[in-house]
Amino acid sequence: MNIVAIVGKPNAGKSTLFNRMLNQKAAIVESTPGVTRDRIYGEADWNGKQFMLIDTGGLIPESSETMDLAIKEQVMIAIEESDCILFLCDGKGGITTTDEYIAKMLRVSGKPTVLVINKCDNVNLDNESYEFYKLGLDTPYPISALNGRNTGDFLDAITDKLKDEGIREADTRLKIALIGRPNVGKSSITNMLLGENRSIVTDIPGTTRDAIDSVMKYYGEEMLLIDTAGLRRRSQVKENIEMFSTLRTVRAIERSDVSVVVLDATRGLEEQDKKIINQVDEARKGIIVAVNKWDLVEKDTKTADAFTKKFYEELKMYSYIPIVYVSALTKQRITKIVEIAKEIKERRCQRVSTGELNRILLPDFDSTPPPSVKGKDLRINYITQVKTEPPLFAFFCNHPQLIPDSYKRFIENKLRSYFDFTGTPISFIFRKKNKKLER
Repeated sequence: MNIVAIVGKPNAGKSTLFNRMLNQKAAIVESTPGVTRDRIYGEADWNGKQFMLIDTGGLIPESSETMDLAIKEQVMIAIEESDCILFLCDGKGGITTTDEYIAKMLRVSGKPTVLVINKCDNVNLDNESYEFYKLGLDTPYPISALNGRNTGDFLDAITDKLKDEGIREADTRLKIALIGRPNVGKSSITNMLLGENRSIVTDIPGTTRDAIDSVMKYYGEEMLLIDTAGLRRRSQVKENIEMFSTLRTVRAIERSDVSVVVLDATRGLEEQDKKIINQVDEARKGIIVAVNKWDLVEKDTKTADAFTKKFYEELKMYSYIPIVYVSALTKQRITKIVEIAKEIKERRCQRVSTGELNRILLPDFDSTPPPSVKGKDLRINYITQVKTEPPLFAFFCNHPQLIPDSYKRFIENKLRSYFDFTGTPISFIFRKKNKKLER
């Protein structure tokens, strides 16, 4: 996916435009310069063309303050990593020395750039934008990020400059992404599976900066391993390059069929591990938890059972996730990861017939119907599976908008009790004739 970065001086309206383009309040917007410090990203779409949009902090080139220097480095990385730059200027303030500095930086980079002049709330202010031709960056586009005025033209210009990713031939190979906190052993596991030192392995957290793809053959079957940089809590993202590493990890999850969340057995399940697991679940990808460094844990015959029990107690909604205890150092159960991933891939592709779904599940729903809501009795009449990868089921009922979350959990538990969807998130939609309400 192409990357577009928004750059500009403080308070030019970058975050407002970012939110406008994503149609959501993803970035904090304040009148105080410097509110946006870390890169914030999200997927944008214009006329069917998708791209990753990144909001950056306001650049103050002459400042020697630590935060301002960090933001400057951040912007430099954004320019380097992006496929297209959206350079946003303040139309009410005219050209500033900061604008000239950024324009020079962009000209030197050679990256495709779209110059956008913000705060042009009416036609009269559009005329002020002509001054910005002096920056030497082609046509300036006057807009208002606040009210959305004239945003279509510059979005056309952006998508015209993006690389044509074309229609790719479907890759049917099993794609496994190894993700997790820094230094949990993702690269070591990758290297053991490959039988070579494909990824750099050190005891310094954050060694792997990018997602690294490797082709592996397992009993003659070709599959793709994706080793990624470690995911940190945002408060711990100190190096500016770390945010782009996180971005690449997110993209690796999206590319995968199955994501393997690697934990450190010596540290147990931590809050960041839970967030990473949730991230995979939200992406609706297959998931395995691999507890690495199991050779370093003092244990008896019940140690693994105790760990598993504690895991499911803390993450009740993720009881469908399989856990495998491994050691990259001793190669203990490493290949088990691949075997489980293959099984999960099959489950993501399985389709349950409509007849079987209704024959098995409807009696349970009849005997334990949804609770009445607002004096209305709720009833599920019909079930069908509408897609695979991930599995999606449609439930036809008399009042779809009133099905409570507790009953949705009941439905999921019943589905999983009859059909094996281990390691596979499943989704539901609740419909009334000609109407659809998504989970």
